Amino acid sequence: MKLGFACKYLDSELKQLFPFKATTRKRFLSLNNEEQIELIASLAKLNLTNLFLIFEQLAQAPEALRMMRIGSDLLPLYTVPEATTLYNDFLPDLYPLFKKCGDFAKQNHIRLSFHPGQYTVLASDNPFVVERALEDVEYHALCAKLMGYGKKFQDFKINIHMNGKKGFDGFADAFQKLSPEAKLMLTVENDEISCSLDDVLQAKDLCPIVLDIHHHWVKENEFIKSDDPRIALVKASWRGVRPVLHYSIAQEGIIPEQGFPNQNALGLSKTKLRAHSDYFFNQTLNDWALSFSDFDIMCEVKMKNLARDKLYDYALSSKK
Repeated sequence: MKLGFACKYLDSELKQLFPFKATTRKRFLSLNNEEQIELIASLAKLNLTNLFLIFEQLAQAPEALRMMRIGSDLLPLYTVPEATTLYNDFLPDLYPLFKKCGDFAKQNHIRLSFHPGQYTVLASDNPFVVERALEDVEYHALCAKLMGYGKKFQDFKINIHMNGKKGFDGFADAFQKLSPEAKLMLTVENDEISCSLDDVLQAKDLCPIVLDIHHHWVKENEFIKSDDPRIALVKASWRGVRPVLHYSIAQEGIIPEQGFPNQNALGLSKTKLRAHSDYFFNQTLNDWALSFSDFDIMCEVKMKNLARDKLYDYALSSKK
């Protein structure tokens, strides 16, 4: 089992040693052409350089900790039309950095993913939203391809939600419009508001299903068990590749430090329950997450790799 973290690599003082840098569309558009190129080119180079430095840190860790979600701002503003045109001119200059990152990750067995944002909705009933969502997925696929991925099924994970008024039918229609490489990398997860695990399982023949056990609890008030019949369907959707689940818990002070919390007893809104904690402080829930022994776990928690490391230490101590 690998345990991953999302986007930000923190040191013991909670500082990012290798941060990604971004900019705003407003600032970008206020600059002249030469300044625009200098801005996004320098940020992209910095981000790729820092990504490699994070990979170097991961390569020194136990193999179980070599898993990371890369931030979507790797190439800042790439999908802004005015920026896309400029990227097309200088992107080849970044190819060596992309290749360096991808080669190193593969050599050191670092499992990688992207998670496009909440506005990447392939199942929307708005054609413009779907068009932009396709562009966003393809942007992430491009970054993965430049690192040498997208050559075989699930050598890289690009995960999205299936929320949208057109549901599975809309998702399936949009999926067919993706590039072959994006189809190989796309995964879909259940969410806590609109799409249940049963809903997203409709996509199991198109792409792998990412099980989010916290989302499932928030939506259904159920702590799904690792031997639930639906888990077999989730695993089958990965076609022999080790599946991934997402693990988070409600914030400190919202749920108790032991036991399985009951939403009815808590009497709190789903908005409060869905927010992520700083650390995985509830050992009962940790045991539950770790019981999914056939899965790698993406730790969605505010203290990022530091919280992930504590969960890893707990998992080791539990085996003794």
